[in-house]
Amino acid sequence: MSGKVISLQKSCAVKSARALKNCGLPSGCPEIFPKHQRGLTILELLVCVGIVTLLLSLLLPALGAVRESARRMQCNNNLKQIGLALHQYHDVNAALPPGWRWDRGHLTAFGWLPPLLGYLDESALAARLDGSEPVNSSLLDEIRQVTLPVFLCPSDMVQPTFLLYAEPDGSEWPADAPLMRLPAASYLGVFGVQEPDDVWRSQLGTGAFAGSRPIRFADFSRGLSHVLLVGERRASTIPSTWLGIDARGEDAHCRILGNAHLGPNVPYADECEFTSRHPHVANFLWADGHVKAVANAIDQRVYQQMAHRGNSEE
Repeated sequence: MSGKVISLQKSCAVKSARALKNCGLPSGCPEIFPKHQRGLTILELLVCVGIVTLLLSLLLPALGAVRESARRMQCNNNLKQIGLALHQYHDVNAALPPGWRWDRGHLTAFGWLPPLLGYLDESALAARLDGSEPVNSSLLDEIRQVTLPVFLCPSDMVQPTFLLYAEPDGSEWPADAPLMRLPAASYLGVFGVQEPDDVWRSQLGTGAFAGSRPIRFADFSRGLSHVLLVGERRASTIPSTWLGIDARGEDAHCRILGNAHLGPNVPYADECEFTSRHPHVANFLWADGHVKAVANAIDQRVYQQMAHRGNSEE
């Protein structure tokens, strides 16, 4: 029995020697399992960090640009849907919805977007807004919390709702008193070149949404493809709404309509003008239904002409 064990040990030793001989190294194969692993030096680590940083600096702006491009396309799509709804409304009613529609007490007014709800797959919501109740009615408390994605630019940082405060104009209503909470929106109808807050009592606007009077496409003597219909405004300029206003509110009429006077994204412009978070441009819907960005650097006179449904001399 011991002889067999000795023979087996000799056989294993011979096989091990052959394996070491076959590895091709003169002293066996100790390098296969080295005793000490060599790590990265400080210089090598700094080079690796530099390479990673360089790659990130190249990739992150490109990724941000791709995301902004997708958001801008979604903004364009929102405006196109609104444009289709406006044309369908015009086909049925032979006119665009008015810029605002007063309640019986002439204190609150619904904007131009609520009449489009039925054409934007929001028939249930439209049925609850029949105009019999004022905008600030307690029966509309739930609706005043509804924010619709189609009315929001995805590039903007918009709170779902905002408080409308009273205009500090010395009236009997306390200044800066909260009037009601309204749902937010990013898109405003074009009132014209004038500020809606300045002329709403005395005259109509020159644009597609001139105030309380409905405007027809037949009134667009410059042609539908040359007139701005709807534009965007970022919430940081002034919060806007799709629902309606209280006439006592601060910059109330600018919450649903905007004016095209100095140009898009002009830093010192009035809060009623159009602004955007898209770099160097603002998106607009034109009266013929197409959507196109208007550059910040547009000539001021050309920009103002776009806000006229007729010739600027009319």
